[in-house]
Amino acid sequence: MQVEYEAVIGIETHVQLLTKTKAFCSCPSKFGSDPNTNVCPVCLGHPGTLPSLNAAAVELGVRASLAFGGAVARTSKFDRKQYFYADLPKGYQISQYDEPLCSGGAVEVEEKDGTRRRYGITRAHLEEDSGKTVYGGADRMAGSEYSLVDFNRAGVPLLEIVSEPDMRSGRDAYQYGDELRRILRFAGVSDGNMAEGSMRCDVNVSVRPKGTSDFGTKVEIKNMNSFSNMQKAIDYEIDRQSNLLRTGRGSEIVLETRLWDEFKLQTYSMRKKEGLADYRYFPEPDLPPLILSDGMLEQIKASMPELPAARRARYLSLGLPLQDVLVLADEPTIATFFDTVLATKVSPKAAANWITGDIQAYCKDNKKGMGELAMTPQVLADMVALIEEGIISGKIAKDLLPSLLEGAANEKGVRQLVTERGMTMVTDEGQIAAMVEQILAANPKQLEQYRGGKNKLQSFFEGQVMKESKGRVDPKLMKAVLMKKLNQEA
Repeated sequence: MQVEYEAVIGIETHVQLLTKTKAFCSCPSKFGSDPNTNVCPVCLGHPGTLPSLNAAAVELGVRASLAFGGAVARTSKFDRKQYFYADLPKGYQISQYDEPLCSGGAVEVEEKDGTRRRYGITRAHLEEDSGKTVYGGADRMAGSEYSLVDFNRAGVPLLEIVSEPDMRSGRDAYQYGDELRRILRFAGVSDGNMAEGSMRCDVNVSVRPKGTSDFGTKVEIKNMNSFSNMQKAIDYEIDRQSNLLRTGRGSEIVLETRLWDEFKLQTYSMRKKEGLADYRYFPEPDLPPLILSDGMLEQIKASMPELPAARRARYLSLGLPLQDVLVLADEPTIATFFDTVLATKVSPKAAANWITGDIQAYCKDNKKGMGELAMTPQVLADMVALIEEGIISGKIAKDLLPSLLEGAANEKGVRQLVTERGMTMVTDEGQIAAMVEQILAANPKQLEQYRGGKNKLQSFFEGQVMKESKGRVDPKLMKAVLMKKLNQEA
């Protein structure tokens, strides 16, 4: 009987904190600057320089810990983690080892079918980033002829979040990472921009026979910069290790660091994995213990925003379907836009339909986020209100929306714009009757067929009237007038 294997997966997520300056000096913590311009003797590790802890980084670390339900330590300390790479200017990294800022917590993932999965968090600790090595003018090591080092990122504050080994597939890891990033964004801790390196994941993968509790040999996949690539890399590694075990070559699975080749869609060995002893941790002598006061903790707790899970629950309580809720609570900018519209007391469902439908489609086509829209939330609320009042139809609103998205009504208002463009609905029964009679006269064959029993042609006539009026007739009144005309004696 063939042995079945299962994966055991844990993730170390390095999150760049949204501070203006670096963790231990006053250099800007800014992406996109010219190489080696945001540097100073402290972050370059010059002899005789001393680190000074960034209080904003500590506050954001606490916010993140509270956001995923971790226990914040009143006292923690910094340590030196020794390793020697070209992009680590001091020859060690200031991190936290045995007394981290946070322990425990969890990320709960809500599936589209309403089921929930819980992934535990072991710890979270503050540390500084290394520099960035650029290979051959690109970000890939393979095939490069030279390497350059940019120290702008060296010293940027990070929060490393270590998960429990609760994941069993690439999809689990994708969902965990996606929800963790969502939590951190709503908490205002990080922008989570993986393309810019603001969030990077190191994944630990091992496999074991199903039904056993011992862990297999762990392999680390380093610096995953997208959740889709992370999912692919994990699933590849699970297959690789499982096949080695099935064919009796389990000894080839060694404790090592591997990288993901997104072009060949496979992992490859980078180096043998260091153990804790190799890092030679010892307390950072230039920084005192980090002690958090009761007042600081209470102040941070009081300033915590509404997090994704709470927003989803609130939106569901409005009667919105889960599919809409998952979109509306996906990004802070979308949720803020929607909440601003809701404050005007228009229909939540109507507002949600426009945001999750036409507006999201516009954002996708134009590669914009909700925060980059020219249209204000008030304009959308006014448009929905005009539909609810019967002044414009949904068809008119669809025609009007592109110009609203470009900011056409931001100053004069939607109502005035509709009036100026002659887009208000026709509600005069006599005017509608004249349109209907014109359509019937232009389509005698279809009229004869309808009166001969082909009732489905009613939709044809409705469409013709709507087309003639450019969608401006009141649908209910038009239908009533049309039916009266259709069913009268010839």
